[in-house]
Amino acid sequence: MRDPTLESVLTCPHCGWAQKETMPTDTCQFFYECPHCKALLKPKPGDCCVFCSYGSVKCPPMQQGSNCGH
Repeated sequence: MRDPTLESVLTCPHCGWAQKETMPTDTCQFFYECPHCKALLKPKPGDCCVFCSYGSVKCPPMQQGSNCGH
């Protein structure tokens, strides 16, 4: 299995701001504050983290076909 991509571009659904972020490999990131409008993003229902909901790339556990543990 190949190594997961660790960078993802998060796009705020409130203001459209997009920013490249490095994803954690050992945990899911449940909250993210938009640096532009300060909205607090949370995962959409059924998603394990903000990267799976608003990122250009799913989180590392999901890329590898496993569950994030939620």
